[in-house]
Amino acid sequence: MPVDELCRNPGFHLHLVRLSFPYNDAMILRRVIAYLVLSALSACSVNPVTGDRDLMLVSGEQELAMGLQNYVPMQQSQGGTYDVDPALTEYVSSVGHKLAAVSEVKLPYEFVVLNNSVPNAWALPGGKIAINRGLLTELNSEAELAAVLGHEVVHAAARHSAQQMSRGMMTQGLVLATTVAASDSGYGDLAAMGAGLAGQLTLSRYGRDAELESDKYGMRFMSRAGYDPQGAVTLQETFVRLSAGRDQDWLSGMFASHPPSEERVKENRRRAKNLPAGGELGTERYAAVMKKTMAVKPAYDAYDKGRKALGEKKNDEALALANEALTLFPEEANFHALRGDVRLVNKQYDMAVTNYSRAITRRDDFFYYHLQRGIAKQELGQTDSAMVDLERSLEIMPTAPAHFTLGEIKEQRGQTDEAIGHYKIVAKSGSGDIAKAAYEALLRLELPTQPASYISSACGSETGGQIVVQVRNDTPLPVTGVQVRFQYVDSSGTQRQSVQSFSGELAPGKIVTAGTGLTPYPSTRCEAAVIQARPAETPSRP
Repeated sequence: MPVDELCRNPGFHLHLVRLSFPYNDAMILRRVIAYLVLSALSACSVNPVTGDRDLMLVSGEQELAMGLQNYVPMQQSQGGTYDVDPALTEYVSSVGHKLAAVSEVKLPYEFVVLNNSVPNAWALPGGKIAINRGLLTELNSEAELAAVLGHEVVHAAARHSAQQMSRGMMTQGLVLATTVAASDSGYGDLAAMGAGLAGQLTLSRYGRDAELESDKYGMRFMSRAGYDPQGAVTLQETFVRLSAGRDQDWLSGMFASHPPSEERVKENRRRAKNLPAGGELGTERYAAVMKKTMAVKPAYDAYDKGRKALGEKKNDEALALANEALTLFPEEANFHALRGDVRLVNKQYDMAVTNYSRAITRRDDFFYYHLQRGIAKQELGQTDSAMVDLERSLEIMPTAPAHFTLGEIKEQRGQTDEAIGHYKIVAKSGSGDIAKAAYEALLRLELPTQPASYISSACGSETGGQIVVQVRNDTPLPVTGVQVRFQYVDSSGTQRQSVQSFSGELAPGKIVTAGTGLTPYPSTRCEAAVIQARPAETPSRP
């Protein structure tokens, strides 16, 4: 039975605590189960949208904090705000607030349009809601927009993310932690930390019940706000049609977290019949507001193709597509940045700096342009200016490349402690080439001075009484020059100290044991610590 049933069927806990087990462990097990059940029951709360009692281990204050903490990083990791058409964002926000008002759940709702061609929309805890430019270009009316936003308002108002977190904490003992969120856009993999729990939930599948619940109450909100609920029907019909023939970019967007289905279409049709007839479709109004964005859509299409070409190392094609996009719409900063990225890959660093500067002139609050210009300047040896750009990018969104490049600059300047600080952030950020390179840089800097942090050691006596020393390479690189200092008590009872050297290279994960020829007092304990080691090869650079 799902954990939410503990709240909806309070008597169920009695069955759990009366389970029969052998006496020895039964009492402990029953107490653990009883504690978990009683904890769940004490955390039951009324869902403000449905009126059901749901498990809720996350407080409203925690939800607000998580939404606020993740909102800007989520936007940055998915392309930043779509600011070339402010009127569109105002329009989307006005529709969103109409729906939020009739939800009767008071949250600090915010609505933003993201500069991302992937058709997607999401809601963070606390009412922070985003919709991508790429989804807006696929809609046909204000009623369809209301269907999307109403659906997301329900996710926030009904606390669906908090429910998921609560179930996770109940069943797995998860600890809440919010950090920088990653995304589906290509920028999120630059993040210096893993996705926060709240961010992860916006990018994962909601359960079937949560999706149907959001469709159901979202349509009610639409109707209350004066929209024709048929907009929700045509929206789902469009999604089903598009999902059948679209590529992975589509499937990684809205359809990954909000999977369309014929079942949802049928349910929406049935619900629409039971809601008041009429209401606004707003087809002409929507077309008028979208006129500018639809006019520049060919430019963004060229840009998206250019990004794909660059990812496939077709640099000349990528540059040509960036130029095509700029010819169609020179005001978009991303198009200048794509030019810069091509030139950065081609090692035309001066030209790359110029392109990124043009992007920053148009949009100063997007981390990526500052990051890339800082990297290009570092390649030119303009380290003072590079640090300004890199630190500015970190202010907007912490990323692994910014920390790594700052680490390189600090290391070059002999500021070892600061370099180590940057490298450690990157090394802990996850996997990938840049995390590997950061860890290798840490080895280069710390292994000579803190070898015991990377090489394990132990000592003891073998059957014949001789002291033996053992070392294990806990790093992913071969090391050499390993020396171990060990202390022991000799047969006369005197405290002694000696050093054992290991010749040759010690491969990653390899364990080596060496006899010392020394004989300890039989009852003594031998203690060992690595005092010297160095990498056997030059660390790589991403």
